[in-house]
Amino acid sequence: MGFGSYDESEQGDQNVDFDEEDGVTTSEEKHEGEVDFEIGASNDELLDRLQEIKDE
Repeated sequence: MGFGSYDESEQGDQNVDFDEEDGVTTSEEKHEGEVDFEIGASNDELLDRLQEIKDE
């Protein structure tokens, strides 16, 4: 079986039993915070590295 292909027989019954009381109502929850990333390389360095990977 190749990448992205599937066997329809594997799909079967996709019904899932769950209790709605166990879930979280996202509209009722408030999440605050922030995320910071330190890449450590310039765009040019990253593009050069990408080109190296493509060339391999």
